[in-house]
Amino acid sequence: MNEIIFTVKDSPEGGYEAEALGHSIFTEADDMEAMKESIRDAIFCHFEDQDDRPKIIRLHYVKEEILAA
Repeated sequence: MNEIIFTVKDSPEGGYEAEALGHSIFTEADDMEAMKESIRDAIFCHFEDQDDRPKIIRLHYVKEEILAA
């Protein structure tokens, strides 16, 4: 695998949540620097074999907004 994509969004409890597309990987953190480290740790745990780990981690930031009609 060459690349893995995570959607990153604001958590209702504060901080951030991230979920991998196509894999059962979910993590959360209080700030963005901690989120990046948490994602790296989650990938390391999920892909035990170094050859299976993705070489590129792509973060897709999702911002949800509600507008009054």
